[in-house]
Amino acid sequence: MAGKPINPTLKLVLEYGPLVAFFAGYLLLRDEVFLIGGSEYDGFIVVTAGFIPIMIASTLALWRLTGHISKMQVGTLVIVVLFGGLSVWFNDERFFKMKPTILYVLLGAALAVGLMRGQSYLKVMIDELMPLQDAGWMILTRRLCYFFFALAVTNELIWRTQSTDTWVYFKTFGLSLAMFAFFMTQARVFQAYALPDAEEDEG
Repeated sequence: MAGKPINPTLKLVLEYGPLVAFFAGYLLLRDEVFLIGGSEYDGFIVVTAGFIPIMIASTLALWRLTGHISKMQVGTLVIVVLFGGLSVWFNDERFFKMKPTILYVLLGAALAVGLMRGQSYLKVMIDELMPLQDAGWMILTRRLCYFFFALAVTNELIWRTQSTDTWVYFKTFGLSLAMFAFFMTQARVFQAYALPDAEEDEG
């Protein structure tokens, strides 16, 4: 069922606002240390603690405004709350840095399971946005499956070998740009397997 219409600008703010808030908060507090309950927490942990309720609020707002929330959004929220919460609870930033790895592994695995069953789970998630023939969905799903696993490996390499600053920039800009670049490179698939519009069908 289609969701309720929502102002595109508001939708963009709700979807990317938490990420922008995390990035801005990190830049502001990354050199600070906070004494809370007798324990010291650096800026990264404090910003992560703030990011969780912001992410929850934005997701719930999208759900309330559109009447719809995708399985991907739900899964992302659960992983943010779980791994962000673990980072705050154990005062260990590694849990939150692992979050993209876990997310992309799960997404890649889900698509792989669908492919093994001869189905495109990607079609189920975004069919309304990009109507394609079934053959096109299978090609796109296979490529995106590999891409998700590649992103998971890249995230592991970056957070384990680079500074926190580098990882935050990668998480904020690198992952989004990589996803944008991926879909831009699939233009031929969209063109070759696009569904004919209703008028052509009738003709």
